[in-house]
Amino acid sequence: MSAPEVHDILERLSNLLRMEMRAFGLRFGLQPVQIEALTYLTQCNRYSDTPQAVTEYLGLTKGTVSQSLKVLEQKGLVVKQQDRQDKRVVHLTPTAKGKKLIEQSIPAKGLETALKMTGSIKIRELKEVLRATLRGMQHNNKRKTFAACHTCRFNQHHHDTYTCGLTKEPLSKQDIQLICREHQYPE
Repeated sequence: MSAPEVHDILERLSNLLRMEMRAFGLRFGLQPVQIEALTYLTQCNRYSDTPQAVTEYLGLTKGTVSQSLKVLEQKGLVVKQQDRQDKRVVHLTPTAKGKKLIEQSIPAKGLETALKMTGSIKIRELKEVLRATLRGMQHNNKRKTFAACHTCRFNQHHHDTYTCGLTKEPLSKQDIQLICREHQYPE
């Protein structure tokens, strides 16, 4: 299959997923960018839950993200908390209501149904190919990877403990499953 053919298929799948998320969000008075920001915030770690990180992850302007986060806060889906050490930094934490909303939206029902029609081996192969393609595109476009901590070159695992080699802070088993803006794949 050629790159243009793969592009066309991925573009169509992306559009279908966005349409489904848009329809879901509108039921709750949310725009797609607001759902995307909330989704990210339910998946990111404590180093990556800032307005700046949301802006970088979504690739949008500060103004667009700021307005979106304001709506999420007004609707009781996220709360802002000032960093304890650096008062200039604001952390965004999804509320139970916000987390529940995203749990209801993911995975998109159409995707879940379509994947059930394929075999588990094909799904495993598909995940591997898509992850490798994502890594390649991020590398070629020089984008931050925003991936789970357990795949990061900074993740240090000793016996049953985890530490971030970048910050030297301990990480829990839950922490290492979350998205980090400082993530770097091993070389």
